[in-house]
Amino acid sequence: MKRAIIIGASSGIGREVCRQLLDGGWHTGIAARREDRLIEIRAAYPGRVEAMRIDVTAADASERLLELVERLGGVDLYVHCSGVGWQNAGLDCGVELSTVDVNVKGFTAMVDAIFNYMAANAGGHIAVISSIAGTKGLGAAPSYSATKAYQNTYIQALEQLANMRRLPIRFTDIRPGFVDTPLLAGSGRYPMLMDKTAVARRIVRAVEARRHVCVIDWRYRLLVFFWRMFPGWLWRRLNVTNKRVKS
Repeated sequence: MKRAIIIGASSGIGREVCRQLLDGGWHTGIAARREDRLIEIRAAYPGRVEAMRIDVTAADASERLLELVERLGGVDLYVHCSGVGWQNAGLDCGVELSTVDVNVKGFTAMVDAIFNYMAANAGGHIAVISSIAGTKGLGAAPSYSATKAYQNTYIQALEQLANMRRLPIRFTDIRPGFVDTPLLAGSGRYPMLMDKTAVARRIVRAVEARRHVCVIDWRYRLLVFFWRMFPGWLWRRLNVTNKRVKS
């Protein structure tokens, strides 16, 4: 029996990844803050879903995650889809710190808990939905881009740590661009908007292929390539429009 835990499964990319894993024969443990949405998924797949409300910023989040793993009977794949962000050109400190709470503190607590569980229980696979926003510092979304860069680097560090300790833990860092989730639906202002079902399908394929890093899709791979080539003096002079974003 293949067993997966998806954090942030109540909507958007996380919900689509969950559905595709279930359709592929996986048993899943799902978690998010909105428990009613999780119950809908559980009802659609009787006997194959364990659901639990988890707020990754709560003090008991790690303990609840491990409880969910025990309910599922173990875990082979962990998918971290929980992340938030707002473009914040006005630099509201509350917005910046709330983004750090979810994307850094909550992320670290959950990934560390599952890493340590897998280290003690025959390994597994950790996949994180980060973002291409971590490629460069974005002036209109300082905390969002910085926290996504943190996630990119942290997963790379844990992958090295697993190798140093000879642990059978694999990692996949998924970096999408704009995805047509409920938050962005109907907004023509977002360029290169991707279908969430197609994105989820590519995520599952990247995990199955044991990819280390996967930028979705080819258009964003090209964009990231050129972003990395921008010299610092030119990047500092670019203007970015103000929109709300979420991973």
